[in-house]
Amino acid sequence: MSLSAPLSYCPDLLSYARRRTREVWVGKVGIGGDHPIRIQSMITSDTRDTPACVAEILQLAEAGCEIVRVTAQTKVYAANLENIAREVRAAGCEVPLVADIHFKPDAALEAAKWVEKVRVNPGNYADKKKFEVREYSDDQYEEELERIREQFSPLVALCKDLGRAMRIGTNHGSLSDRIMNRYGDTPLGMVESALEFARIAREMDYHNFVFSMKASNPKVMIEAYRLLVARLDQEGTDWNYPIHLGVTEAGDGEDGRIKSAIGIGSLLADGIGDTIRVSLTEDAVHEIPVAEALARPFNLKGSCPGPGQAVEAAARGRSIEEDATAYDGFAAGRRNHGLPRAGSATPDLAPSYDPFSYERRSSEVMEIMGHELGGDREIRVFTSQEKWNAVAHKIEKMGDFKPEIVLEKSGVVAVDPRDEAAIHDINTAAESKLVTVADGLDLEPIHAFRMLAFRLDARHPILLKDTLKPAAESADFVETLLVAARHLGSLICDGIGDAVLIQGEPAPGQSLRLSYNILQASGARIFKTDYVACPSCGRTLFNLQTTTQKIRAATGHLKGVRIAVMGCIVNGPGEMADADFGYVGGAPGKINLYVGKQAVKFNIPEDEAVERLIDLIREHGKWIDAPAGEPVEV
Repeated sequence: MSLSAPLSYCPDLLSYARRRTREVWVGKVGIGGDHPIRIQSMITSDTRDTPACVAEILQLAEAGCEIVRVTAQTKVYAANLENIAREVRAAGCEVPLVADIHFKPDAALEAAKWVEKVRVNPGNYADKKKFEVREYSDDQYEEELERIREQFSPLVALCKDLGRAMRIGTNHGSLSDRIMNRYGDTPLGMVESALEFARIAREMDYHNFVFSMKASNPKVMIEAYRLLVARLDQEGTDWNYPIHLGVTEAGDGEDGRIKSAIGIGSLLADGIGDTIRVSLTEDAVHEIPVAEALARPFNLKGSCPGPGQAVEAAARGRSIEEDATAYDGFAAGRRNHGLPRAGSATPDLAPSYDPFSYERRSSEVMEIMGHELGGDREIRVFTSQEKWNAVAHKIEKMGDFKPEIVLEKSGVVAVDPRDEAAIHDINTAAESKLVTVADGLDLEPIHAFRMLAFRLDARHPILLKDTLKPAAESADFVETLLVAARHLGSLICDGIGDAVLIQGEPAPGQSLRLSYNILQASGARIFKTDYVACPSCGRTLFNLQTTTQKIRAATGHLKGVRIAVMGCIVNGPGEMADADFGYVGGAPGKINLYVGKQAVKFNIPEDEAVERLIDLIREHGKWIDAPAGEPVEV
């Protein structure tokens, strides 16, 4: 189908409504339809170790995980799913199990006998990637599709007969040569790869499946999921399959949580997503509270538009019912100000960006407190005068976490984006102005700043805020972090914003660190080493958590260098396409080192591998010695 027709992934960019999907059943757990957003995770134990797998599954279920995935890399591993499933059920646990399949169709056929769902990756289910550059004629391409059909159809038939569900899960890092040569390593290639498999399933009248479009880069992930939804809408109303969300290889700690919140949270805010998995390089049980916190506001909203949710209602000092009443006032205000639903043909609200292709919003450069912002300049970090005063004595020692501009001295103009008169005054002013959304408004930050960007002349830079309700005292920092990353990251990934201000975290140092870490995770401002680190699973060939920490300790001072840490080869070369260097498990106790997606060092003993990685970075001129002394801890 041609992509020349207008694409739309969201009925209203200025109001929340969850995408309506068909219902898919995974065992006794429903996905999509009127079901809540489901929480998933994946165990890390060797699939052949039944007691370890059962213990980990029970632990995840106890923590609130609703669907658990287990790797099944070969038929032998898949066969042991019978024992795992039997022992889990004997323990009284009904959590559905999912087999994670890569490369081996025979493993998928075996696994489908024992578990409620099978995840297949179209890029490597029946393809061996050789990274060959070649032209496929239409006939040759169709021959490839016929070969895929022969490999995939038996699994579809078995899942249909046994009532199993399926996830057609594309990874940015593992597209087939066929797709790579026709569409490139792009969101479009990811979508088309999944649709090829979905068409085979539909030809066989099998519909109990969901899609996913996972990537380690939040911008790529967001664009891919949006394009998927738009393409499904183009295909027809009966292509309303549920969506599983995840940022793959998000990493650990704050960085992993921020990156996940940007990718998953921004899509949930647009009504996309029926199941989620937060992929952290930590024990899997730590993923659950993060996923629950991301899903909770949208589960409380249900399918209704507006800010009727407990977490953000509480931040406004209101109950859910009071917040719902306030939404009615918000909707009436939009009507009174002549603001129809976004996505309509009204020129006044034409989106200021292409949601399927990143481009930073144009604005004029201005200088404030010695810092240039707007245009192609770095996105600046604002703070309040009170927070500035609190850290003024140690600013020179704060390294990359320094505040740059004081809000009260910036001359920023704060407006209600629904106020036509105020917007008119700014747009007719002779000089460009720094503009933000006023505090205290009953607007969701994402919707408010989109509305501002839609109505404001492009020449005016925009100051983004994580919340329109500044916090007077500290709340749960993880909640604050996730909300800030969702709001700011979503807007930044759409190209909106020339400066950021964290208001939800009152602690000066933490608010500054959070500002910079969100800019780093969204790819807007790189000030430290960036890590692509996969979560552990049964395929992992070394201890990912301790190894990642060793690599961080040795390389964390390398500003702007991107390092991938991969437990195995499944997603390795492709996911490392954006990385400068890669550290990948090649065999038990042996590491392969990559430059980009090219393996250059093989079978290095694990205890030597970090030093050899440092040598490789030196060879390519990207190593610098760590600065002497310690920066002030913020």
